Amino acid sequence: MKSKVKSSKVNRAWLNDHVNDTYVKLAQKDGYRARAAYKLQEIDETLHLIKPGQLVVDLGSTPGAWSQYLRRKMAPKSATGGGAAVGELKGSIIALDLLPMAPVEDVVFLQGDIRQFEVLQRLANEMQGRLADVVLSDMAPNLSGIASVDAAQIENLVELAIEFSQSHLKPQGALVAKVFHGAGYDPLLKRFKAAFLVVKPIKPKASRDKSSETFLVGLGLKPLAMLSLKT
Repeated sequence: MKSKVKSSKVNRAWLNDHVNDTYVKLAQKDGYRARAAYKLQEIDETLHLIKPGQLVVDLGSTPGAWSQYLRRKMAPKSATGGGAAVGELKGSIIALDLLPMAPVEDVVFLQGDIRQFEVLQRLANEMQGRLADVVLSDMAPNLSGIASVDAAQIENLVELAIEFSQSHLKPQGALVAKVFHGAGYDPLLKRFKAAFLVVKPIKPKASRDKSSETFLVGLGLKPLAMLSLKT
């Protein structure tokens, strides 16, 4: 009984924080499906990653806030603010998630598990032989609370994003991947540094202070990391 009471208090506290969260309110005002849009916005405004005319792959896209941001940023005639896109899309956006996602205008969405070869093949087919300018990964597992298990699952998803980038990213392209501080962080940082010329960790303001979430951005594939492009 005590555990249920404690859980109820935690849920109420989280709900209260969520409802009163500045970025949640801003997302509602701007028409974004989630506050996560502002995480990508800050990363983009810091590093100038997203431009009209690009091919961008959005991994772990549901509920679609990042795809919404991409759609607006890649339409030069878009309104200055808001989640709704205005104007013709310049470029291509391909989104993938294990869960369904409500349509975002002009965004190609594939539902499937990136850990399955046939899903990766569908994604590669949709790219039609093109290399991505930017790969985004907001993928995260359902956390179990067991640190070693969670770290392994997170590491696996980030590794998949890196491997995908090594095969499907332009040499000068960028990978943005969500990671978590903890036991698995240093190995992932090392893996990023092995694959990319420049690696930048970024903790966006829209990422909650209590969260161990952060983002690693890899810029420019190292020559050895591009071997898969030549085979």
